[in-house]
Amino acid sequence: MKPIQVPYFPFMGAVTVGALALGKSSVAVSTTTALAVLVPLATVLYTLYYSWIYPFYVSPLRHIPTVPGFPLWGQFFTIITTECGVAARDWHAQYGPIVRYFFPFGSERLSVVDDDAIKQMTVRNPYNFPKPERARQWMIPILGEVFWAKSLHMAKLWEDEMKAENAKSKCFEVLEWLNRTTLDIIGKAGLGTDIDSLDNPETPLRDAYRRCFDFDLEARIINGLAAFTPLIRLLPARANRDIQIARNIILSRAQKIIQEKQKPGEAAEVSRHKDIIGLIVKDNMTASKEDTLSLETMRNQVMTFLGAGHDTTATSVAWTLLMLAKNPDIQSKLREEVREKMPFLFDDATRNIEDTIEKADVDLLPYLEDVCKESLRYIPSIPMTVRKTIEDDTLAGYYIPGGTTVYLMANTINRLPMYWGDTADTFDPSRWKNLPETYTTNAFMTFLQGPRGCVGRKFAEVEMKTILCSLLSKFNFEPDASVQDPEELKMWRLVLRPRDGISLKVTPIAA
Repeated sequence: MKPIQVPYFPFMGAVTVGALALGKSSVAVSTTTALAVLVPLATVLYTLYYSWIYPFYVSPLRHIPTVPGFPLWGQFFTIITTECGVAARDWHAQYGPIVRYFFPFGSERLSVVDDDAIKQMTVRNPYNFPKPERARQWMIPILGEVFWAKSLHMAKLWEDEMKAENAKSKCFEVLEWLNRTTLDIIGKAGLGTDIDSLDNPETPLRDAYRRCFDFDLEARIINGLAAFTPLIRLLPARANRDIQIARNIILSRAQKIIQEKQKPGEAAEVSRHKDIIGLIVKDNMTASKEDTLSLETMRNQVMTFLGAGHDTTATSVAWTLLMLAKNPDIQSKLREEVREKMPFLFDDATRNIEDTIEKADVDLLPYLEDVCKESLRYIPSIPMTVRKTIEDDTLAGYYIPGGTTVYLMANTINRLPMYWGDTADTFDPSRWKNLPETYTTNAFMTFLQGPRGCVGRKFAEVEMKTILCSLLSKFNFEPDASVQDPEELKMWRLVLRPRDGISLKVTPIAA
């Protein structure tokens, strides 16, 4: 009987049913051997193409000045082992206002500091530069008269601790305290709920955010790679477990807040809510079906308020206190302005009177404005933002195809001599009264610019100023000589934070 011919398969040749019947094991061995050779070969060829041939000979971005290095691993190790944005300052100094660099496997990235290119991205064509999906997926787990009350309460707790220890001064890790303060502020003002982490530091929600900001090497590698691919989150690593635990805690609290505001029969109570989420829920209850927000959408808004609304401000205030501690003349000048404009803060008898506090306007202190702006320039709490082009565009005279990942690094742009002159790396609030001719509005990118700029900017600025007034009217700050300078230990995890916090020597001032 003539054997029946079967279809031809690449790498196997034409086989027959008879051959299969007689040599099933030999075919299996041949297939396994072929795969053992072909899979590694294909991997090598794929890697070679995307890590060498494509980026240097095919990519439409190949004409853009490129940071030297092998694209297989690119500048990844430099990025995760140095302060976010600092390496890019050197790149731009050497190669110009737009540079190309690489993430692993030849994945291309652009950093842009050119003034006209920033205008194109933030003002003229901002909606062609949304956040890439990977960035949104990476940030989701963490993000999703109150100012004065919480700020003054923190100062009172410090004072009580020193009195209890009969200490004339004490070193406080101010960042932890500030995180608890701003978490309580955003909880009350933004969500209408009292998180109360100042009096209860181990509250689950505060613990959740502590887990998000681990700076050991494993966490830095895991979270660095997570920005490249979400598959990294599937690894059984402690950093991933901490993120998942934190997300579950935050998610649960966010859902509880929404559900409490949506309880049947409480529409009248909801209508009295003055907090942001309360107003959203109120509008949602009367919205048309097509305009109604889902529980998931509102829950994600709560998560964003909690995450983005407290840690960035806390970190900014902490860095400002460190700068004031290092520059006692600036601290003294600022304190005297606060004393002149808000003398009630320096008297225990009037410090907490609600009517007086309600009339206090922190925006009427010009030197405080300059100090805050300079601190936000000098160490931006959000050191970079990432965008991905939807359609083809042109930046700094270069063709940029759709789908290109572009970075705007505030921690690079805010310190460039091309905008700020020779004192770019100096903390100097007085610069804001005499800006150099090379300065443009795009030289200060802490909050971005244009219609996609930070919507919470004013909230954060007033919160920051209020906390500083509350603290400077009560305490003097000096560096803690027993610890390494926190400015030397800046690490990036969504926020540019000090690795070990910021410990300062705090001393009550004379009334």
